[in-house]
Amino acid sequence: MEMRKGKSILITTILALSLILLVGCGKSAKSATNNTITIGSQGSDLNIWEHIAKSSQAKKLGLTIKTKEITDGAQLNTATSQGEVDVNAFQSWSYYEAYNKQNPKGKLAALGTTYLEPLGIYSKKYKSVNDIPEGTTIAIANNPANTSRGLILLQAAGLITLKKGFNALSNTKDIASNPKNLKFKEIDDTTGPRVLNDVPVVLISNTVALESGLHVLTDSIYHEKIGQSTKDNVNILATAAKNKNNANYKKLVKLYHDKKIQAYIKKKYYGTKIEVQKPLTYFDK
Repeated sequence: MEMRKGKSILITTILALSLILLVGCGKSAKSATNNTITIGSQGSDLNIWEHIAKSSQAKKLGLTIKTKEITDGAQLNTATSQGEVDVNAFQSWSYYEAYNKQNPKGKLAALGTTYLEPLGIYSKKYKSVNDIPEGTTIAIANNPANTSRGLILLQAAGLITLKKGFNALSNTKDIASNPKNLKFKEIDDTTGPRVLNDVPVVLISNTVALESGLHVLTDSIYHEKIGQSTKDNVNILATAAKNKNNANYKKLVKLYHDKKIQAYIKKKYYGTKIEVQKPLTYFDK
């Protein structure tokens, strides 16, 4: 009986020690991955974060960055809200605000600003916005934030006038004056360069344009300029609302604005991603 009791105590002790070791290892493994951040992105932004992930600057901040490509903006925001990715890098402030208004139960939080990438008006038929004749069809994005952004650009170009109170969720119904009787064709904004072969005037975001070999500063007939009217088009890093105070996620903003990282981005994208380093209160003014 004593021998059996001794064996029983020994086995119990071994099992207890094993459990402690397993729990300890689990904590260590979890600790080791605390600084790993999955960034969801698309297009040129994805390429930028793939570069940043391998950079010495990321290592200096103690961050391990993984990237995940999701090409649909709404799906990417949903994936962020649900924790499939930690942070996303692709959207403008207006796109972010429109998403939050449409998804009150899955809201995101902004971490910081990154850049302004000018939206451009492109045409294979006309060399200037002044050349656009009456009744011309213009292709604009079919998602709310980019629809309103495009219309604001057309107003800046002197082609239309918008109603007072025009906002991120406004659309063609909110045009106050259309002197040239322009027609509007809503498209998936990722198809802009292809549509350019069939539609005389197309609004194309620079991320999409670059992928097709178009340079907004030289190939568009008109494009956005930095100013009060374009502040809502500044791009941001976003995360799930519950993570808005995550210290490691906030480090990504500092990392993006590192001088060496910025030098790489400027050279790689021909200056079309114009750095904007502003506090989030910038959007309140």
